[in-house]
Amino acid sequence: MGLEQKLGDMGIATMKLEEAVNWARTNAMWPMLFGLACCAIEMMAAQASHYDLSRFGMELMRASPRQSDLMIVAGRVTRKMAPVLRRLYDQMPDPKWVIAMGDCASTGGVFNNYAVVQGVDEVVPVDVYVAGCPPRPEALIHGIITLHEKVKGEKLTKWA
Repeated sequence: MGLEQKLGDMGIATMKLEEAVNWARTNAMWPMLFGLACCAIEMMAAQASHYDLSRFGMELMRASPRQSDLMIVAGRVTRKMAPVLRRLYDQMPDPKWVIAMGDCASTGGVFNNYAVVQGVDEVVPVDVYVAGCPPRPEALIHGIITLHEKVKGEKLTKWA
């Protein structure tokens, strides 16, 4: 009994290992809940039934960094919170990604003072910036899709 008889007319689907790994990474990202201000409400709305991030493989927001590979920083980061943010980022397993959600997380927003970090990229490396004050859930979903496209193009040697 040959392979053709077992498969029938379905044919054989082949793909590179790199493509399979990146497909799995994009369809099973587990975001970590890190809402700091008003953007967190929009992040929660994106998780709710109307927008449903579950269709992207993000069933629920994790509270533990050890179970997450995507950090969504939603809101302004103060100088006092920055070391905590960095510690949580360091505890996340590789590969890991960061989305800066909102103007405050991206550039400090209207809070141009000594107490607020002027962009979360001073603390952790950011992969995707989502603009808005606060950004709508659609904007966050667009940022997640942008991150998915970025992850699909990554090389496995980057993480070796």
